[in-house]
Amino acid sequence: MYNFRGINQGILPGMVLEKLLEEKKSSIVKIWVQRTIDSYAPDAAMFFNNQMNDFLNPVGGTIRSSLESLYDTILFKKDAESIKSTLEPLIKIRAVQNFSASQAVAFLFFLKKIIREELKKEMKKIDPTSLAAVDASVDAMVLIGFDIYVQCREKIYDLKTNEERSKIYKAFARAGLIKEVAADAPNLKFV
Repeated sequence: MYNFRGINQGILPGMVLEKLLEEKKSSIVKIWVQRTIDSYAPDAAMFFNNQMNDFLNPVGGTIRSSLESLYDTILFKKDAESIKSTLEPLIKIRAVQNFSASQAVAFLFFLKKIIREELKKEMKKIDPTSLAAVDASVDAMVLIGFDIYVQCREKIYDLKTNEERSKIYKAFARAGLIKEVAADAPNLKFV
């Protein structure tokens, strides 16, 4: 579906950048995780930082594991479907936490700046087209993330609508305004 140079055609034509990204993976991912955690409310961010047990802190654990896997997609040139499956748990969390669409995917853009900050000394050695390919990969991840966010929000709205419909039906039934009909019957019969 997404045919960005960075995802479907291999991303790093320059071996220098690929090697640097591998060498600096730990520090880049650590900063990316921290900046993503910092996008939450201060009390939540403090909890995510202090509680390292993934069972007690599933959001923090998901952030750490998902971002490391997403970083690997840049290094190992994975396809859009594997990016989607890696990104989905993280975006779902942000969708149910009432982040706006832009807030939900903004953490992906952090990676571009972090890479430039961490490779500041080596930038002269890096082929600009290699860096542009990484940027294209990040942009593609953002678009995939946006699609996931929209799907999640649609599902949430559907669930809320069904819940409200059920409440109204039960209220009408208690008031004796409708007769019981089969559960899968679409029409309500008013008395």
